[in-house]
Amino acid sequence: MSALTDLLAEWMPHQRWFGGKGREWASVTEDGFFLDEASPVLSVHRVRIGYADGAEETYLVPLSWRSEQSDDVAHAYVGSVGDNHAYDAMRDRDATVPWLTHLVAASTVGPMHFHPAGVAYIPEGLPGDVISGEQSNTSLIYGETAILKLFRRLEPGLNPDVEVHEALRPTENPHIAPLLGHVEIDGEPGTEPATVAFLQSFVPNASDGWRLATSSVRDLYAEADLHADEVGGDFAGEAERLGEATAAVHRDLAAVLPTAEVGADWYAELATQLTARLDAAVGIVPELAEHADGLRALYAGVADLDEPTTAQRVHGDLHLGQVLRTTTGWIVLDFEGEPARSLAARRELDSPLRDVAGMLRSFDYAARHLLVEQPGETQLAYRAQEWAERNRAAFCAGYAGAGGTDPATSPLLRALEADKAVYECVYEARNRPHWLMIPLTSLARLAGA
Repeated sequence: MSALTDLLAEWMPHQRWFGGKGREWASVTEDGFFLDEASPVLSVHRVRIGYADGAEETYLVPLSWRSEQSDDVAHAYVGSVGDNHAYDAMRDRDATVPWLTHLVAASTVGPMHFHPAGVAYIPEGLPGDVISGEQSNTSLIYGETAILKLFRRLEPGLNPDVEVHEALRPTENPHIAPLLGHVEIDGEPGTEPATVAFLQSFVPNASDGWRLATSSVRDLYAEADLHADEVGGDFAGEAERLGEATAAVHRDLAAVLPTAEVGADWYAELATQLTARLDAAVGIVPELAEHADGLRALYAGVADLDEPTTAQRVHGDLHLGQVLRTTTGWIVLDFEGEPARSLAARRELDSPLRDVAGMLRSFDYAARHLLVEQPGETQLAYRAQEWAERNRAAFCAGYAGAGGTDPATSPLLRALEADKAVYECVYEARNRPHWLMIPLTSLARLAGA
């Protein structure tokens, strides 16, 4: 391997966006090109990793290069190759300007193609500020006008975030921030380009749903003798409005993207998929075993369903961290789906209840995350459960009021909640073991234990 490949192989596993933590590498290769040769020089690299189990992944790594080390960007330092010093270009403000410059110009640079949407002003010439705390991607905010999301893991095909926003544009849905453009990169001959980045309007002066919800939970914990509906920071009204917004987005998605009427065969296949994901997860998280029989019985009930329903495009990874509260209402973000799933799987038609289940799981997380450090607080645990139930019910009521059907009455919803909690168990076991108690507690309820 080259010196740069060695450097990236050492640096990447420590990045939050790297999804292969804990997996054994069998090979790593890298290819790159210069996106901008001003100061600092900006290069873009595709790093292909082969794992010992035969799987492969490709990651996008932009680097900025300086002839001397700089204290100003020491936080972004990657390492040195000879006399040149490499930095994470997404955290080097001086290296963030060219992305929008090329987008305005609709440039092609090497294998990379920039596609402006042509519908609104793009703030050319501004540097971007990286958003902290993201998991699988990296985002930059440009002033108060635009936000650029860089997709770290590359797959051939149009990312659903771009596809969905482009499709929803004619609907003028008030719960969606407009698409401003996207960036693609050519792949192997005969394959579709991969989506590299996505630019959309930034929503200033907004609060994300997770922050608002957890503030409500902290208010409740501080008033341990009060019920959830008696605390000044009660979130139920917002949860109901969020349910209404979710239903409105689902309605427009069904209007502009494909749908399909499905029945018994679809339920049977879904049950098979749920069971297979559970079996794989038990091998990773032994604590799941005590709930496995109850979950398998729950999934078997799905296989017995035969009532016709409509499958459609959905968000795929909806939770409180994916929504923003503005002065006028809720905005839904990040339609790329669950990053761990393949691009093809994320674009499949599914039940809208998949998104409802994701949000209901998020209410459980918001309610219980503070208990991670206070596992023996039975009174707080009771209040957390009360808060979660109140807001879950409010969300479903809002969804029913705007969508015409009550998701809480569906026999499928509980199974989809359980499937999401199983996924969470694997994630927490690999990344935050001390949070594993949150999905495990929920699975005890969902499995009927």
